[in-house]
Amino acid sequence: MTTFAVPPRMVSLPSDQDASGRTLGEAEIRLVAEAINSGTLTGTKGTFVKQLEQEFAQLLGVKYAYSCASGSAAVHVAIAAIDPEPGDEIVTTAITDMGALTPILYQGAIPVFADVDPRTWNVTAASIEQVLSDRTKAIIVTHLFGNPCEMTEIMALAQSRHIPVIEDCAQAFLATHNGQYVGAIGDIGCFSLQQGKHITTGEGGIVTTNDDALARRMFLFINKAWGYGDPQPDHYFLALNYRMSELQGAVAVAQLQKLPEIVQARRTTADQLTEQIQDLPGITPPWLDPRNTHSYWKYCLSVDSAVVPDGALGLAKRLKAEKGIFSAPRYIQKPAFQCEVFREQRTFGNSRFPFTLARPEAIDYSPEKYPGSFAGLEAVLVLPWNERYTIDHVNYIATSLGELLA
Repeated sequence: MTTFAVPPRMVSLPSDQDASGRTLGEAEIRLVAEAINSGTLTGTKGTFVKQLEQEFAQLLGVKYAYSCASGSAAVHVAIAAIDPEPGDEIVTTAITDMGALTPILYQGAIPVFADVDPRTWNVTAASIEQVLSDRTKAIIVTHLFGNPCEMTEIMALAQSRHIPVIEDCAQAFLATHNGQYVGAIGDIGCFSLQQGKHITTGEGGIVTTNDDALARRMFLFINKAWGYGDPQPDHYFLALNYRMSELQGAVAVAQLQKLPEIVQARRTTADQLTEQIQDLPGITPPWLDPRNTHSYWKYCLSVDSAVVPDGALGLAKRLKAEKGIFSAPRYIQKPAFQCEVFREQRTFGNSRFPFTLARPEAIDYSPEKYPGSFAGLEAVLVLPWNERYTIDHVNYIATSLGELLA
């Protein structure tokens, strides 16, 4: 059994919901002040949003990056670029934020859920293949918690069927598969700059691609389909205003300079925790494909309810009550398809559109079809994580787990 140096008192962990767990500081303040002093706060006329897009594309090694209003907006932009016909199907995961699913419905398409590997809570090539149909328009893979999906196998499957792949990288900044950054592997990458992500502007998003035609569609959709810079611009198709402001752009430019250091700090402390708890009974540290690097948006344990009383829920309650450590058992309380928007098909008025266009098999949410999703949610315990954690914080978490599981 691993032994720990027990801290003398309860330790308060940094939180990504306030300054204790964030890297916001003088650089962001200086650039925001510069934006305000310029008097130009719209990204269409200013410089910071354009700088962010250029530097993010360069960092990821892609041709195009465009900023937008949120991570949900980024997914919507990606789906709009794919341009599904009403009733087309988009394969995705049920273990994700609803903001990554409702854009599919808004574009008139049908979310079709693939099961996940309960070790990673990610979709796999095998689970995706099981739900493909002749109506599949795209595949969305979510690199949950910062752990990349098996992109080699997924891309081989998608390319064999000529199906575009959208990567949801909201939780996976600078995570890699086979040495390549996620967001640069599929046809489109989507990122979030929400408060709790690796870098933040409060709200905000980024989309990436190497495809010229998709880039054009994404740029237009962010800008109400107005052809900025065209000889005779027009509103070419139905689209929204999803632009980022210069204030957000200024913060993002400053944050982006810190991103490599932020991700490395998270990896270092996560590796330290894994080393300390790997022999504890009833819990399993994050499983990582040797082809991947993890960026640790959160640190997730798999809890064996046959060993740990009341499983993940019981351990979470004891961590909070006895150690002051807040955690999230199950991550989300239920698979997305059990939420009312899917269960009751509550969309546009009483129309149920686009569910009215769906194949019966596509909206069959029988639990037996998703054994990995239900098993994964039952076992997962999500520990908060951020770049401000130190070895003292790691020691406290490891010691607390060791005491509770002894």
